[in-house]
Amino acid sequence: MPQPLVDVRQLQKWYPLRRGFRAVRDDAVKAVDGVTFGIAAGEILGLVGESGCGKSTLARLLLNLLQPTGGSVCFDGRDIASLDRREMRELRKRMQIIFQDPHSSLNPRLSVGAMLREILAAHRLATASGMPAEIARILGTVGLEASHARRHPHEFSSGQRQRVGIARALAVQPEFVVCDEPVSALDVSIQAQILNLLMDLREEFHLTYLFISHDLHVVRHISDRIAVMYLGRIVEIGPAGRVGLEPLHPYTRALIGSAPVPDPRHGKAQALLSGDVPIPAAVPSGCAFHPRCPEAGPECARVRPLPGSAGEGHEVACLLYETSRDASERAHAAAPARGAA
Repeated sequence: MPQPLVDVRQLQKWYPLRRGFRAVRDDAVKAVDGVTFGIAAGEILGLVGESGCGKSTLARLLLNLLQPTGGSVCFDGRDIASLDRREMRELRKRMQIIFQDPHSSLNPRLSVGAMLREILAAHRLATASGMPAEIARILGTVGLEASHARRHPHEFSSGQRQRVGIARALAVQPEFVVCDEPVSALDVSIQAQILNLLMDLREEFHLTYLFISHDLHVVRHISDRIAVMYLGRIVEIGPAGRVGLEPLHPYTRALIGSAPVPDPRHGKAQALLSGDVPIPAAVPSGCAFHPRCPEAGPECARVRPLPGSAGEGHEVACLLYETSRDASERAHAAAPARGAA
């Protein structure tokens, strides 16, 4: 199997809680807690989960915008935590992010041309004389005109602003782009346009995406594989067709069932989950989902399940599907997870 472009191993981000001026080591907000996955070059991995499950924190860890508590992130075979400032600056050109809110993520004082000019000059990607042509080319790739370079963010619609955000990310010609809920703030009709644009750009520039959303139907439309996250952990990951149409984990089934049914002739949507999402500072023991799981048994409150293979690249972290080999490996995996605080 080829080396993935992005390789994540037992990644953790814990925020120690404080009492007065002292951090309490044994009490922490576990925003990301032992996440492992890989993203192949040219692949779109969708990451889905409820708000507050750690998706955006994970995205910032992949881009080295946050320092991990434990584990590693390797990009093209290199651990990004080991890079010095010059090496990280070079790596920035290979990985970029598209933010959720196109209004707040753009500088209101700068025109679109000034934003792109600043990026191109900082990375020495265009000469002064060639700057206007390069800016026009970048805007053209996202469906905007060269004349739009003179406008400021408030002069655009929400869909156009998100196209500007995409243009800004593509200005440095990256290989890997994190799309942090790029369509959640847009109207449904505009969402389809932006999703189609992202898919076209992937084919044209051979991009690799981590596509984050809370909407599993959107993720299934755009992704090659889907990872489902709950309280800082990946509970299911696999091909988009299998996870979206044949989910195994009770949480994934609940996410799909909670979506409204547009046609009343197809019956009512499944019942919503009972109970509230636990806070990351007090993650339940064992399987974090067990207090809300309709299929939980007594062992679920004591045992943290490991991801186990369900065939065809499909993995699920649930005791309902755990094999004897998974159970024997559980003890080995649990020890480093507890000691990485």
